[in-house]
Amino acid sequence: MAVMTLGNFRIKRSIMLGLILLVAVFVLGMILMSTLNLDFAQKAMAELRQRQITDTFYANLNRINAHHQLMEQNTTNLARTGELLYRMKRARDLDNAGELETAMQAALARMPDAYAGGLWYEPHSYVRGNLSVYAYRRGDALRVQRDDSDYHTREWYSRVVGEHGEYAAGNALPEFFWTPAYYKELIDNVVISLTTPMRDESGQVIGVASTDWRADEIIGLVSRVKVTPGAFAFLIDSENRNLSSLANAGEALGAQEKMDAVIESRLHSRVTAPDPQSAIVSGRLLVAPMQTMALRVDDEDHALFFSRTQAGMIFGVGVPKAEIDAVLLPMRESNWRIMLLIGGVVLVLSALILTSVGRILKRMHTLYTDTLTQLPNREKLLVDLKGAEAGALILVNIDAFKEINDFYGHHCGDHVIGQLSLALQQFLTQSPAWSGSQLYRMPGDEMAIWLPGEEATRNIEARTDELLDYVTERRISWQSQTIPLHVTLGVATTAQADGSELNDEQLLTCASIALKLARQQKSSCLVYDHRPAKKIRETYEHNLVWANRLKRALDEGRIVPHFQPIMDTRSGRIDKFECLARMIDESGQPVSPMEFLDVAKKIRLYRYITRAMVQQCFSRFADNEYEFSLNLSCEDLLDPELGTFIVNSLGKGSLARRVIFEILESEGIENYAAVRQFIDTVKALGCRIAIDDFGTGYSNFEHLLRLGADIIKIDGSLIKHLDTDPNALTVTRGIVQFASDLGVQTVAEFVHSAAVLDKVRALGIDHAQGYHIGMPAASLMTEMPAERPVATVLALQR
Repeated sequence: MAVMTLGNFRIKRSIMLGLILLVAVFVLGMILMSTLNLDFAQKAMAELRQRQITDTFYANLNRINAHHQLMEQNTTNLARTGELLYRMKRARDLDNAGELETAMQAALARMPDAYAGGLWYEPHSYVRGNLSVYAYRRGDALRVQRDDSDYHTREWYSRVVGEHGEYAAGNALPEFFWTPAYYKELIDNVVISLTTPMRDESGQVIGVASTDWRADEIIGLVSRVKVTPGAFAFLIDSENRNLSSLANAGEALGAQEKMDAVIESRLHSRVTAPDPQSAIVSGRLLVAPMQTMALRVDDEDHALFFSRTQAGMIFGVGVPKAEIDAVLLPMRESNWRIMLLIGGVVLVLSALILTSVGRILKRMHTLYTDTLTQLPNREKLLVDLKGAEAGALILVNIDAFKEINDFYGHHCGDHVIGQLSLALQQFLTQSPAWSGSQLYRMPGDEMAIWLPGEEATRNIEARTDELLDYVTERRISWQSQTIPLHVTLGVATTAQADGSELNDEQLLTCASIALKLARQQKSSCLVYDHRPAKKIRETYEHNLVWANRLKRALDEGRIVPHFQPIMDTRSGRIDKFECLARMIDESGQPVSPMEFLDVAKKIRLYRYITRAMVQQCFSRFADNEYEFSLNLSCEDLLDPELGTFIVNSLGKGSLARRVIFEILESEGIENYAAVRQFIDTVKALGCRIAIDDFGTGYSNFEHLLRLGADIIKIDGSLIKHLDTDPNALTVTRGIVQFASDLGVQTVAEFVHSAAVLDKVRALGIDHAQGYHIGMPAASLMTEMPAERPVATVLALQR
């Protein structure tokens, strides 16, 4: 018992661990797939975000470069104005300084993006001495200032023209020169100046033209750059002075720290040099490619995107890393929510599955385990036999178990079975010869032992003797009473003596046959041998075949009555019929009840045959005046439901007075009270009672008197020998005289010839039936058939 319990526990534990492992693998797989999916989605989203930032960066870089181009164009136009006026002055040799101021003022008016502009001539090039014209904005007005001082020696002028030395010497000048941010005293403001040289007809430099861009306008331009809410933009000139959108920030300290970090990053050493052959590709001014670097300020990571502008300055955008990843946060949160949701669903489903599996295991345990002994049961034996190879199956049946149950009670019977199972389990565990065997609880008072291995089949007699000795020595106590224990064994081995083998489906059947034969032969043990058991197997097979045929016949309405005529011996007329059940087979031929009635009783279908006969016979004789008889067995008489059906079918009409119920006297009756109750009920309705086969079995006066019969049908074993056997004639004469004294009518059965019929009439028997009178037929035969040869009739009766 302990071994079985431990084995079941290990099986359950293995299954549960397997399921838990499966759930864990599923969860880990789900997490891995979700992680890979998230990584892919994040990568795709990050690339999309990077493209958005890149597009925004280049759009703003293009805007700044476009502003630079406009400034360069304005400066070029201003320089051409200065060159034109210079040439006009030289051609006319007139003083046109006034025109120069007017032209300068008009030029500045056409340059709304420039704060100021100036024409700075080389000494003695335009006039004797120095000459410059400078126009600037003051509020809404434009002011022009002419200067003939020594301006080219001032500090701000060197910032305008740069460190290019003496123009007169013909030093090469760049086409455009952008100054770093500086303070210009002339207009009291911080500016960035753009300068381009002015040349005469020979290409000699005669001065420079410049335009000024105020720092606050630059900051305003940079401030319009929007990437993310926390992003900032900046321009850094050649001397690392920054012009940033952070100048408008409310938190000056934090803005300064960010720009200090940008300056300290030395972007000038990292940025790609501007391409002198700038080209427009896909709408972008590709002066230099965008570059990136990481920047950490106040424990916050930033990504810097920067490039050199057309003016040689560095334009950049700083974006907080958190804001770049902000678009990924909802995705991550959504992914976590999905993972948690799926994980929760998986856990719930896992719990449901584990609960269901637990219930299934419990049901399997119940299905395959006997509740009394906790041993594996018959169903488990059948499962185990399917995978078995060589071995022996032993059925153990407790002798006189019904008497134990009847005398001591069912609790004692359960106790005996439990104690025997413990003893057998101990025996199988401790005996080396029975190693590997398994004990099973079978229905009723049986147990089974499966002993695997070819060795078991060779030495089975010795092993069964050992088992019988062990069981016989056991004593079971019950309420201070000692109950001796004896068993009968039925054994079937896979290997038979003739070299044949039994398969797993045959083993249990053959062991049952061996047990049945052992009990019939009063033997303690019998090993199945297919040769003497062949007849039993054929009987089993016959019963199974006929059981299936009978069920189909009932379902298809192929159980029908045939009617055998009964003749009045005095008048010679047919006035009664006996209704006999027939089964119409699949080919339409009638089958005798001898083939199927015994099977019908064994599988509890007999009552349905009786019901079918009652229904069809009552319907057949409802519209004529013939009397008819129906056979009822003792089982029919003791079936309350069937009795109620018969009584209800009789009704209150004239049909009941023509119905005769034949009771088979040879079957024996033990419960006379129940039988007599049915008889009294139907007789009250007008029915009569006949005792069939009178003269055999329980043919005694007490039996006849207690049933209150109206008719006795003398057994055919007496009638068919009336013309040849004087003893049969004497016994029959006595029965007829006995019936006459009681006022009971008589019927002679098996009247197969005219000679027998003459004897029947001579004895004064009231009615006769047999093949000489008429054979059973589906229709009512009211005339006697032509004379048949006696040999033919006897052959038909056999």
